[in-house]
Amino acid sequence: MRPLDGVRSIKAKFGAVILAAVAMTLVLNEVGLALNVQPVSRWALAALLSLGLVQLLARGMTSPLREMASAAREMASGNYSRSVTASSRDEVGELARAFTSMATELAVVDAERKRLVADVSHELRTPIAALQAVLENLADGVTAPDPATLETALAQTRRLGRMVEQLLDLSRLESGVVPLDRERTALRPLLEQAVREAEVAGRDVHLSYDVTPPDLSGHVDPERLHQVLANLLDNATRHSPPGGRVTVSAGRTARGVRLAVEDEGLGIEPADRSRVFERFARADTARSGGGSGLGLSITRWVVDLHGGAVHAEPARTTTGDRSPGCRVVVELPDRPEHA
Repeated sequence: MRPLDGVRSIKAKFGAVILAAVAMTLVLNEVGLALNVQPVSRWALAALLSLGLVQLLARGMTSPLREMASAAREMASGNYSRSVTASSRDEVGELARAFTSMATELAVVDAERKRLVADVSHELRTPIAALQAVLENLADGVTAPDPATLETALAQTRRLGRMVEQLLDLSRLESGVVPLDRERTALRPLLEQAVREAEVAGRDVHLSYDVTPPDLSGHVDPERLHQVLANLLDNATRHSPPGGRVTVSAGRTARGVRLAVEDEGLGIEPADRSRVFERFARADTARSGGGSGLGLSITRWVVDLHGGAVHAEPARTTTGDRSPGCRVVVELPDRPEHA
């Protein structure tokens, strides 16, 4: 506890320091007079003791500023672990607490940045290594440039392109530079188009859709909602077993509309159902399916921009010996909650 920490105003602290120095000077002068001390000696002693008192009291007022200056220099070199003692209740104490909070947030952002760089490097390494191996075999004559080899190289190139596009989308969404163009949109054509595009991927999965009522519409950005459906269907078809079924449905709720994409894959453990919407997150290796881990994160951001909510839950129905599956539910308000 520093002197004057309990005083709430820095101006009151300065006043208290001045008052204490003046009081000490007067007391010492009176004592010196009573002891017949020479005026020069009285004044010199009073000045020295007053300066010592001011130094003692002011040290507690300025030490947080010195700590912040030192911490700022360390932050400039990348060390965000320094904290500032903020025991005073005045404006300097508030500044110190705000500084500590800022340093904590910067540490979190820096850790997130490092994790993102590591995750991106890890995700890009696999398709780049595969593409490099194919091209080296072609260049060295180990492999003939037959259609199958070229198709492998093309598939890896497409995977890289999708990953870069998803990273750019996610960056734009997080920075808020992607405005929504909401309009009254019929949902049946959106679901039909998304299912048709998912079928083009050629996976051994049966896709279907259901819209109730058939003329259901929502106040949405059709382009961004199509992106949500495409990501959810890609996720569901990758995780479904051969011959499995994936169903996308849309219905009306009291607040707006609900979309759901259901698959017959391995499902997601309860502890992982919120984490799968983070960047590069996967519930487990069995359910990774070769995806980049960005699709669900983009889905969450688009849904958040609409003022809605998204969550994962077990599938409602099972067929025969199939796994319980997963159901991703998106709820969108009929009108934007925040413009």
